[in-house]
Amino acid sequence: MERLKALLVLAASATFVASPLFVTNFAGYDPALFPVPQIDPPVQPAGWAFSIWGLIYAWLIVSAVYGLLARAMDPAWDRPRWPLFGALALGTFWLYTATLSPIWATVLIFVMLILALGAAARAPSHDSWLLGAPLGLFAGWLTAASFASLGITAAGFGLWMGQTAWAFACITGALVVGLTALLTLRPHPTYALALAWALAAIAIKDWGTHTDVALFAALGALATLAAMLRSYYLRATPANPAQ
Repeated sequence: MERLKALLVLAASATFVASPLFVTNFAGYDPALFPVPQIDPPVQPAGWAFSIWGLIYAWLIVSAVYGLLARAMDPAWDRPRWPLFGALALGTFWLYTATLSPIWATVLIFVMLILALGAAARAPSHDSWLLGAPLGLFAGWLTAASFASLGITAAGFGLWMGQTAWAFACITGALVVGLTALLTLRPHPTYALALAWALAAIAIKDWGTHTDVALFAALGALATLAAMLRSYYLRATPANPAQ
């Protein structure tokens, strides 16, 4: 069963990585899909930040291949496989869903986030650069991306608030989830690096146009890095023996 799960993770990784080949025209949600068109919303990171997907894709494939060939029967590697498989399988259909319905794409990416966080939390400490690191990077980016999707979609449908207010709300949401994960689940530091990367990209893009959002995102990036250091310290420090 363990080998079958390792094979399923590799297959899902391959389909996930290949999905952009079949949806080549996606460059963010189509403004025409919203009653209130979303053109360069402040909650969305700068375009260059999405280059992180190249690293995520490559690292997930390397991890899946290594997991099948060298760690198929390792119980520690087996623990994150089901949630990781679920996140990757759903991710295979995310781009296509996003071209049709921002609402369903937002639901889908939050389910992916939950599964990816579950996988990252189950990653063992050994072989961390081959399993924990790619899972952390994947979950960290999804933390930012899921709340960005929520902010864009909610503002696009005119729910309660405008773009700027939704940007503040969703950056706050990403920080709450991210900081909670770092201090309780203690994923690999790549989780914090991916989330901080996204927040920094929001700050840089919004500087001069939505400076208040930019400052908040920049502070969030710094808080995320501080929490990463705290999490790393807790991971590296053995628990005190019972007195």
